[in-house]
Amino acid sequence: MARAVLLDALGTMVELERPWPHLVTELAARGVRVDEALAREAMLAEIAHYRAHHDEGATPDGLAGLRRDCARVVAATLGAPAAGLAPEEVEAAMLGAVRFRAYPDVPEALEELRRLGCRLVAVSNWDVSLHDVLERLGLARHLAGVATSAEVGAAKPDPAIFARALELAGVEAAAALHAGDSVEADVLGARGAGIAAVLVDRRGGDGLRSAGAGAAAPAGVPVVGSLTGVVELVR
Repeated sequence: MARAVLLDALGTMVELERPWPHLVTELAARGVRVDEALAREAMLAEIAHYRAHHDEGATPDGLAGLRRDCARVVAATLGAPAAGLAPEEVEAAMLGAVRFRAYPDVPEALEELRRLGCRLVAVSNWDVSLHDVLERLGLARHLAGVATSAEVGAAKPDPAIFARALELAGVEAAAALHAGDSVEADVLGARGAGIAAVLVDRRGGDGLRSAGAGAAAPAGVPVVGSLTGVVELVR
């Protein structure tokens, strides 16, 4: 049985609610009217920029700069409707639109994995704010550690971030199992670091998931629909 389970965050433990309806609401509260199509275009541009630059958010100051840059992308995409807003108002609206929630199965599954004797570590391509997200969602208490690409300086599938996760878990690669929703980042990344992998395929949800989610798993890699399936594999 695995003595540690490494867990991807987005698409595995948490999901990002569709942010564009929230952006419409956040902007309306600031006196700016935009339709959902424009809000969607703005938030997708922001997500693309974030994914390319999230490792700049390795410190609170770096995160603040990253968020300012993302807000500039939102303002530029919105164009004239947002011209009357101060940069900090655009940023506040953007941050208000980005809302994460834990998948319903996750708290119980994490509790059960701990009961089975597993040390749990989140390993994710994310900025330093992941600690706060997991704390706010009540998941941090289940975890022995969090390894973010921004803090490690290496993003999945790089073996370095998995090495840091193993260090936090206090186990060797052979004693760990990694669960995630991306074949390239999670499955191939973990296997490249000598760690057994399971693909978590949550297709059918209404939230946004990791880049690369939904691809077919390589032969021999278990596929589960939730973390409850990971619990069953560990048993």
